[in-house]
Amino acid sequence: MVEIKNLVRRFGNKYAVDDISFEIQRGEIVGFLGPNGAGKSTTMNMITGYISPTSGAVTIDGKDIFDEPTEAKKKIGFLPEQPPLYMDMTVWEYLSFVFDLKGCDFNKKEHLNEVCELVKVNDVRDRLIKNLSKGYKQRVGIAGAIIGNPPVMIFDEPTVGLDPKQIIEIRNLIRGLGKKHTVILSSHILSEVQAICDRIIIINEGKIIADQKTTKLNAVLGQGNRFKVKVAGPYKEVQNLISKIHGVNKVTTDGVRDGDAYTFIVDHSASVDVRKMIFRSLAERAWPILALEGVEATLEELFVKFIDGKGGLE
Repeated sequence: MVEIKNLVRRFGNKYAVDDISFEIQRGEIVGFLGPNGAGKSTTMNMITGYISPTSGAVTIDGKDIFDEPTEAKKKIGFLPEQPPLYMDMTVWEYLSFVFDLKGCDFNKKEHLNEVCELVKVNDVRDRLIKNLSKGYKQRVGIAGAIIGNPPVMIFDEPTVGLDPKQIIEIRNLIRGLGKKHTVILSSHILSEVQAICDRIIIINEGKIIADQKTTKLNAVLGQGNRFKVKVAGPYKEVQNLISKIHGVNKVTTDGVRDGDAYTFIVDHSASVDVRKMIFRSLAERAWPILALEGVEATLEELFVKFIDGKGGLE
C-alpha cells in the first residue's frame, strides 16, 4: 500500500532524512517512532507530498506521490501535528468545506453524518471550532482527514497536548480506524505505539535503526526485568538487603522519603523472578512492602540498545 525507496531530505548540509526505505502493507497500523528532531515529521510531509525529497520515491497504492500527485493524494488522509482548522467556521461548515475541497462524489449529508458519528463530534457540529477544547479540535482534524474514506491514514503526533482522558479517546479512535485503513502513526512516545500499533519503525538522526512487530518490543525492552518497590523500613538496610538477593543486578533510589517508606528501583536478571525472595526477606525483618509496580524502559534506553547493537531486531 505504501512504499518508500531511498528517501532523502537535506536542508543545506544537514540530512533530516538519510536514505530510508520501507513498505507498509494494506491494513497495517505502523508506529513511526523517534525523538524530537529525528526526522519523523519530515518523512510524513514527504509521504503526503507536502514537501519534496532531495532524492528517492514514495508510492501510495501504486501511485507515485510526485509523478501522480493528484491520484496519490486522493488515497491519503493526513492529520499534521497542528490540524489545519478554520477557527471561525462551525464544525459542520469546516467538514463541508473539506468535502468540497476533496471533490468527493458521495452523498454529502450522509457521508458527513457518518464521519461525525465515527469521530463523535455530533454534539459540537454547530459550534465554532475556536470555542472547542483541544481534544475536540483534534477530533475535527481527524474527521477532516477521513472524509472521502482514503485507504491510507497518516497521523503526526495525534495526542500531543491532550489530557489523559482525551489521549485514551483518540487512541481508541485511531485503533478503530485501523480496522478499515492502513494507518501510519508518528510519535515520540513509546507507550503510544505500544498501545495502538502492530509494527514499529524507529528512526534516529534521519536513519531507520529498527523495523519490527510490536509484539517483539517487550523482549527488546526487557520488560519485566525492572520494577519499583516501596518499602517501609530503614533506607540503607533495605537497599543492602535487596541488592544481595540472588538475581538482583542493581538497586537504585532517589532517596525521597514518604513517611517511613522509600521507593527502590530493582533491576534483575530475566531468568530469575526475584519478587518472592524480596517479599520473604523483607517480611522476616518486618519491613512491609507498600507498593510494587513494573517499570518500562524509556525511549532513550531503547535507542541506546539499538545503537549499541543490543536491540535484537536486526
